[in-house]
Amino acid sequence: MEVILLERIAKLGQMGQVVKVRDGYARNYLLPEGKALRANAANKARFEAERTVLEARNLERRSEAQQVADVLAGKSFIAVRAAGETGQLYGSVASRDIIEILAAAGFTVARNQVVLNQPIKTIGLHQVEIHLHAEVEIAIELNVARSAEEAERQSKGEDLTSAEAIYGVDEDALRPEDFFNPDADFDADEEEEAPAEDEAEKSE
Repeated sequence: MEVILLERIAKLGQMGQVVKVRDGYARNYLLPEGKALRANAANKARFEAERTVLEARNLERRSEAQQVADVLAGKSFIAVRAAGETGQLYGSVASRDIIEILAAAGFTVARNQVVLNQPIKTIGLHQVEIHLHAEVEIAIELNVARSAEEAERQSKGEDLTSAEAIYGVDEDALRPEDFFNPDADFDADEEEEAPAEDEAEKSE
């Protein structure tokens, strides 16, 4: 289907351009969201008549989005989640969770503005892209941790997915003798087992 774009769409085109897109994409997203019109003579005439208004509206939205982006720039948000010793979350952090975290901080973001290819499943510092407008994008830092205290430690660069971080044990420094005593006398144990074997032979 050919459509007239009513605003800039990333990887698709600029406002006013006529582009060809999949029918489903147009019917399910572009047309109902008011981002495009079917490319026919009537709509082309309508677009030209409303171009000035559309451009002014787009400029206003971009300006508002940029103001939000300026406030969000450099901010980090904390998500406290249950996780195992290796940092694997028992659940995950999805787009809706990020929206709720931002809303709690006073930022209103739509679900389709959060660019998250797959849910976050480990603790740590994660960069999440937020598309506030077709021409305004920003990345926020999401600090996923088991507690507010761990989040603070992670923000200082500490890795909490190792045994050293959790128990104070340096995994690289572990040696075989840390697990058993190489000087232990195992003959005593063998001698204790010997009489039992002798008794078994006599009974035969």
